[in-house]
Amino acid sequence: MSKQRFASVWDAIEDTPEDAENMKLRSVLMSAISEHIARKEMSQAQAAALFGVTQPRVSDLVRGKINLFALDALVNMATAAGMRIEMRVLQAA
Repeated sequence: MSKQRFASVWDAIEDTPEDAENMKLRSVLMSAISEHIARKEMSQAQAAALFGVTQPRVSDLVRGKINLFALDALVNMATAAGMRIEMRVLQAA
């Protein structure tokens, strides 16, 4: 039995390459936003006010509930936090 290797856990668990790429982007943004909250020592209520969302929404974010967040919502939150997002598009190998 040969073992298949994946570049990312998302490649292994998502049904399509498109879904895997979307999840990769969301996970990077969620991690960056969570790290920003921790680095600034913000409470969830403070982060919620900054992002324009509810405190339970921030709780979902810091607890890693990735399926509850669309990519555009995470971009909006990161931007509200003063973060700048850069994206690179590469050709498939």
